[in-house]
Amino acid sequence: MTRGSQRERDRERAQARAGHKTKNPKDDGLTPEQRRERDAKAFTGKSSEKGCAGSGWRE
Repeated sequence: MTRGSQRERDRERAQARAGHKTKNPKDDGLTPEQRRERDAKAFTGKSSEKGCAGSGWRE
């Protein structure tokens, strides 16, 4: 049992690191519907900036 203290120290360090992280990084105060709308607006904005050139779409 020579590595017992190292395991305990490692466990303490891991708990300290986990304490700083949030459980749910997506918790921005929005409902799933609001998040979908926000993402859709961002996506349409990006696609309109690029246009169809270079996207492989041919008319």
